[in-house]
Amino acid sequence: MNRRITLNRRVALADEVYARQVRERCAQGGILLVNLIGSPGAGKTTLLERMLPQMPCRCGVVEGDVATSRDAQRIAACGVPVVQINTGGGCHLEAHLVLRGLEDLPLDDLDLVFVENVGNLVCPAEFDLGEDFKVAVSSVPEGADKPLKYPSLFSQAACVVLTKTDLLPYLPFDEELFWKDVESLNPRGRRFRVDGLRGDGAEEWVRFLAETLETKRCGA
Repeated sequence: MNRRITLNRRVALADEVYARQVRERCAQGGILLVNLIGSPGAGKTTLLERMLPQMPCRCGVVEGDVATSRDAQRIAACGVPVVQINTGGGCHLEAHLVLRGLEDLPLDDLDLVFVENVGNLVCPAEFDLGEDFKVAVSSVPEGADKPLKYPSLFSQAACVVLTKTDLLPYLPFDEELFWKDVESLNPRGRRFRVDGLRGDGAEEWVRFLAETLETKRCGA
């Protein structure tokens, strides 16, 4: 048992080193790195599709999936550089994988990089990828109970994005309860609502990201 704990510590320490390298590389270029975390089907890729054409800065995407490159193909269709990372069964991305992915992006020509993590509400929240902040993505069809069921993610996230709000008239989703639970876990987190069909609400999310990028660069 003691040997297993020691091994886990070594793995975690190694990943911290990679996360620090990711952070340093992004700091050198004044790049904002955003880690999108949500369950499968939460609408992470659709969120990117809706907002990327509106972004006033140059963006790239690191796509994390267990298998296939379908999400990366959708992002590439937006005219944005994208790198696909397949974990082959792993339930989350790790910093060494993100570091490798960044090497395949034209970082000198980018201002902001999104990491779309593997669909999962548990493991991705526990790993530092070197990101500036995490984003919790939750959709109306998943139900309003997700914040309290997965408190680690929702308490860490700098902002929470509720997607597929166009389905609110058709599903028994208690939005008041959802945001109340988010507030109880993370009173300082920013909150956004995005219509998955038309993209309504994406402009506010875009404005927030642009302002955060400017703040980072001014701070540097």
